[in-house]
Formats: sequence, C-alpha cells, structure tokens
Amino acid sequence: MKITLWNPILLSVFVTLSYLAKAQSNNIVIGHIDSLFSKTLNEKRKIWVHLPDSYQNGVYAKRRYPVVYLLDGTSHFSSVVGMIEQLSSVNGNTIYPEMIVVGIANTNRLRDLTPTPGGEMIPSAADSTRRKNSGGGEKFTAFIEGELIPRIDSLYPTEPYKVFIGHSLGGLLVINTLIHHPNLFNAYVAIDPSMWWDDQKLLMTAKQVIASQKYAGKALFMGIANTMESRMDTLRVQADTSGATKHIRSILALDRLLKANRQTGLRYQGKYYGLDDHSSVPLIAAYDALHFLFDAYSLKLTDQDYEEDNAGLVDKLTTHFTTASRQLGYAVKPPESLVNELGSYMVSQKKFKKAESLFKLNVANYPASYNAYDSYGDYFVAKKDTISALAHFRKSLSLKETPATRKKITALLGRATPKK
Repeated sequence: MKITLWNPILLSVFVTLSYLAKAQSNNIVIGHIDSLFSKTLNEKRKIWVHLPDSYQNGVYAKRRYPVVYLLDGTSHFSSVVGMIEQLSSVNGNTIYPEMIVVGIANTNRLRDLTPTPGGEMIPSAADSTRRKNSGGGEKFTAFIEGELIPRIDSLYPTEPYKVFIGHSLGGLLVINTLIHHPNLFNAYVAIDPSMWWDDQKLLMTAKQVIASQKYAGKALFMGIANTMESRMDTLRVQADTSGATKHIRSILALDRLLKANRQTGLRYQGKYYGLDDHSSVPLIAAYDALHFLFDAYSLKLTDQDYEEDNAGLVDKLTTHFTTASRQLGYAVKPPESLVNELGSYMVSQKKFKKAESLFKLNVANYPASYNAYDSYGDYFVAKKDTISALAHFRKSLSLKETPATRKKITALLGRATPKK
C-alpha cells in the first residue's frame, strides 16, 4: 500500500516535496505500508516505511542507512520524512545523512506506550479502566527489539545506528527504553514526555539509577513544551504543587537530573520551547533533535574550498567524515553524490587537480559504482586523455551497461561499434 499526501495544508508545509517524493500517477508518494504479525503482542502490526531516494534511483552505489523508529508513526511520519529528505539533499547530503524512517502505527496506544499501569494526572471515573488497559510498554519494547528491528534489518540495507523518537506517552516510552534498555538504540528523542505517568514512577526510577549508568556513545534530546499558564515561568513552576503543572514539573526535574549527571557519558541536550504547546512542539523539536544528533555530520564549505586548485578539499572531506564516524559509531563516508557534484563543478571551472582528487576519492570509497568511474572518465575527456577516459568508461560498463556511457566510448573511438 502507498502512503500519499493529499491534504493541502501538509502540501504547503513541504514546499520541497520534489526532493522527498516520487510522482507516481497523480499521487505524491513518500513511503509504503508494510505489516508483520507479532507473536509477542499476538496481533498484526502495520508499519509505515520511507526509503531514501538514493536507495531507489540506481545512479549511485548501493549503501546502508541509519534508521529512525518513530512512535505514533501515522501522526508524525510526513513531518519527519519531510525534514530528513529536505535536509539530506541540501548541497549533496551535508546536513543529515539519508535515513530510513519506520513509523509504528498504533493499535492500543495506552497499552503499548506506558511502561507501568497508571492513571490520569487528575483521577476520573474511568481511571480504573485505564489502569487495567495500560502498562504494556515492556512487552511492546520486546516486540520492537525482537521482531520489528530484525525485520527491518532483513529487508533493507541498514547501518548499525538507530534513532528512537516519541512524543508524549511515546516520549515516556523513549525514556523508559533509555533507562532499562540503553543499548537498544544509539540515539533517543523524547518530545514533551509524560513523566507524570503513574505518579512519576519512571522519574523516581531515573533519580535512583541514572547517576550510576554508563551511556558512552549514546545521545538523548528532550524537547519541553510550554504547558503552563501565562502567569508561570520555568522557575516559578518548579515550586508549584498543583496537578495542572505536574506534567512540565516532571519533565523539568528529569532535565535537571540529566544535566547534573554528565559523568554517565550521555550526550544530552534539553530544550524548552516557550512558544509551543504540547501539540505543536513535535515538529520543531524533531527538527532540532536531528540537528543535535547529527551535528558532526553537517559540513560547511567555504569559498576557499572552491577556489584553490589543490587536494585540500579532499583532505577536509576525509577529516570531517572521520570525525562524524567517531561520534556516530559507524563508518561514515563522504556522500558519493556530493563528491561527484563537486568534482564535476571543478572540471567546469578547469580546476583539474581538485577535480581529479575528488574523483579518485569516489572511486576509492565506492569501487562498485558505475557512476564514479563514468564521471572520472568525463574528467579525462576534459583533459583530452583518451586512453584513460576509455579505460574508465569501460570499467563503468563492466559494472553496469548504460547507453550513455556506451555512446561516450563510441564517440571517442569514432566508430559505431567499439570493442569492449
């Protein structure tokens, strides 16, 4: 099944949908719906899956991708996919890496996203029913760990880097997973988490165990919405004892706890959004979270990088992505598309030393890419080195037969049927 965007409001938000979606018929397609039967939960579960453009376009070498696992998937799928697709295509993949997005659709949200049975902040007649139907978070986590993640890893080319994003009760489950299953994900994003749940039981647990935990190599971003009355601020609210402020007081208490325990090795950022409430905060918080998680990936090129005709740009790219690899914990190569575009630009500017160093880098990093050899062949054509150009075009054809490359060989040989 295809997932389509038809709401004109959504379409107006994502003004660059041409980057994130492929036009098929009259629909804008951003993903597909898959399903699996969970033995753990004893039910069929739907998942929404977005695959990066480079996974499907076939131009560049096959590669692997980090994966975002998104709770309340049907509510947040389009916005998260839109941000990732837009910001992984700016200047050739230099803000975020391209990522697979897995949106987990709900069947029984209260049951799955609450780690312990609990009720509302303000008890009601239906509170006892809610308690009976909540508290299945650990079982749901077991489904994610034992069934969903292995399924995604078996179907798609995934990197060993996983991000877990949740809002509200979903944020509560994210924090619960960080505390009790810290190695399940590499990065955690809790957006306005419901830390008040079950009389702040998870918050109490965090106060008991966080200081002694080891989170080296893990990251957490927590977004905090403004859910206070206008007379309150983030300082005065901490002294309040009313049920109306328990939500934000609980989150602020967790924020203080995390900031006070830097010795755990957790890379943490908490951010308060004074202009956003509980409903509006997911969009901006997810945006900031992804910037925080992948700050080492973001690359800034200067005028000097483009002007000088030497191999300095390749050195900069290599050093930059080596640093990103250390932070993210897996090998991150300079994106083939970025390096290819830079090399082609340098050829057009007749900066041949810089261009050759870039094409060499791509061939070294992506030896199975027909495009890398084809582009390197174009460089030799510009240099009027026919022998080297033919060698690279033939190497490209050995990896994949393409009419465009075949025509280039024909033109260089000056006859219709060149020898391979």
